[in-house]
Amino acid sequence: MKINLVTTLLLSGLIYSQVPKVTSGKIEHFENFKSSFVDARNIDVWLPDGYSKNEKYAVLYMHDGQMLFDADITWNKQAWEVDETAGKLNTEAKYKKFIVVGIWNNGLKRHAEYFPQKPYRKLTDEQKQFVSDNLLKLKKIDQVFKPNSDNYLRFLISELKPFIDSHFSTVTDKDNTFIAGSSMGGLISLYAICEYPEVFGAAACLSTHWTGIFQLEDNPIPETFFDYMRTYLPDHRTNRIYFDYGDKTLDELYFSLQLTANDIMREKGFNNANWTTLLFPGKDHSEKSWKERFNIPLEFLLKK
Repeated sequence: MKINLVTTLLLSGLIYSQVPKVTSGKIEHFENFKSSFVDARNIDVWLPDGYSKNEKYAVLYMHDGQMLFDADITWNKQAWEVDETAGKLNTEAKYKKFIVVGIWNNGLKRHAEYFPQKPYRKLTDEQKQFVSDNLLKLKKIDQVFKPNSDNYLRFLISELKPFIDSHFSTVTDKDNTFIAGSSMGGLISLYAICEYPEVFGAAACLSTHWTGIFQLEDNPIPETFFDYMRTYLPDHRTNRIYFDYGDKTLDELYFSLQLTANDIMREKGFNNANWTTLLFPGKDHSEKSWKERFNIPLEFLLKK
């Protein structure tokens, strides 16, 4: 895909910065939310029907916020339709009541913000060059690749979360604070719970982009991710993790890699009480697929 002005604007969200329309609950839209760690971006906070300051709500933080609510304003005309699924769960007594914070991605800086930084540091200079060349060739980045995920997480922890907790009626502890995303958003969700297990009680990682780039051959990235997991996975007694994946399009790359991740989860003591991995045969790497199964990770995260 040729990167031109229109494409850059689409990726950055500058064209589609209007408030998403929802069929359940309501959106509070914060334009160009400022940060000392990363570039400003839009934040959409979804509140369920009947939201009241007299109640306290769990909080689900989600990446790629511009893709979550309204297909009419996304670049590919697909969306998770989070409001529909979350609205239904909020009415069921067996799940915690919750709000959703949609964090817009930053276009061509998305890959750098979502790529786990500590594992990347373990790569050799030659391997880092290989990663950068691959992403540049595919137009996923527009300059030499340098992950900035540590600062992205600092933004979430020290700027966004305090803002949300002070402006909305939330339960602030880790057992009521969750994080979720797909693809690279799945990777950064896993990184977040590993780096800040005292902040995020559970993470949902859909179609986790274990490859980091877009090929398996000669790819050093998965193994460095797995080495990181062996050291930094949170305590299975205090944190929970959900994985899933399909087997079509980009998700085809994930099968053997997810099996390795599953083995590491077992090695670190995770079991059916605090971890699940699900395969969805026939499902591809798209918002349409994530929308269809979003109720499953939500139920995992929000169960009482």
